[in-house]
Amino acid sequence: MADAPHTDASTGQTTGGPVGNQTKDEHGKPLMQVRVYSPFKIFFDEPAYSISAENRTGPFDILPRHHHFITMINPCVLQIVTQTGTSKIKIGSSMMHVKADQVTVFLDV
Repeated sequence: MADAPHTDASTGQTTGGPVGNQTKDEHGKPLMQVRVYSPFKIFFDEPAYSISAENRTGPFDILPRHHHFITMINPCVLQIVTQTGTSKIKIGSSMMHVKADQVTVFLDV
């Protein structure tokens, strides 16, 4: 069931309801598109249930419908939970951008 639309007090934008192109698995569980790439190689580009990383303030998780944000990521092991299991990618300093159920991790920045 979708949330009723409401206004975000910090941005003035209307939020709620379906976010982005909401994708769901065969059981109706929401997914988000996760893409991890460097200037010369794509390391991951699939739907996922979650992604875990670490920034300056500590470890964090991103789930479908996460609020828009951008952060620098410390060197760590990304953990991406998909329909087929968990993928782990060891990374150096990187940047993550989250918007409308699209998570992009830019490596080597």
